[in-house]
Amino acid sequence: MVDKSEKFSWFVRLGYAARGLVYILLGYLALSTAGKAQDGQAAVFDLIQDVPLGTPMLYLVAIGLLAYAAFKFIDAATDLENHGDDAKGKAKRIGSAASGIAHLLLAYTAYQFATGDKQQSSQATGGSQETAGSLLTWDMGPVLLGIVGIGFLIGAAMQAKSAYTLSFMKHIGGGAPAHVCQIGRAGHAARAVVFLLIGWSLVKAAWFSQSSEVKGLGEALVALSDNGVVYPLVAVGLILFGVFSLITARYRIIPDIQKGDLKPHL
Repeated sequence: MVDKSEKFSWFVRLGYAARGLVYILLGYLALSTAGKAQDGQAAVFDLIQDVPLGTPMLYLVAIGLLAYAAFKFIDAATDLENHGDDAKGKAKRIGSAASGIAHLLLAYTAYQFATGDKQQSSQATGGSQETAGSLLTWDMGPVLLGIVGIGFLIGAAMQAKSAYTLSFMKHIGGGAPAHVCQIGRAGHAARAVVFLLIGWSLVKAAWFSQSSEVKGLGEALVALSDNGVVYPLVAVGLILFGVFSLITARYRIIPDIQKGDLKPHL
């Protein structure tokens, strides 16, 4: 009999696969049509919807990304992956929380596309600045926006460190393809660059109360288009991160989640 923890791990693996698909298609759009890549995940989901069985695929993507976000939130709240209670461990958990927020929004967008609400979903994804503008009207809005931005900056640092040390390999089980470490290294390096741009844009938006500063995933990538060889290198790196995510979907070591693990450990 399959227990609930194992069932959840299947959904998390689906989430890694969905994440991989998003990054592969985003990198592809960046190399083929930078204008479409500007729209980030909206352009990716629009592309998926146009293929045969695109709508069922979007529902699967939404479910997987939701499970992935839940996995990250549980890790942030309970230290599921044993990051530790020191400053480094807490920083990793903040990064997990930021990742959870980002993938929760991504799951919601995929769901909107799947239900046919293209106009609203396009506004949601293409409107990173609008969302930030609404948040800035709240009393604690700038603080929350700044915290998310710091989370992305921490995430960028962690991605860069992972690319250098190959520490992500400790989560990959045996039997993975031989070149997975180099594929992952290139992917994490590219993701570090994009996370840095997103995080810095959020911090600036919070500090100056200017939502126009905010960049989403696609906007951060296209912002590099005037930087010569950097842009195609990062685009190819994101494709490789997508490939790495697909490999991770199969070989990632996912901790069992028991009822006691859901108790917050702050």
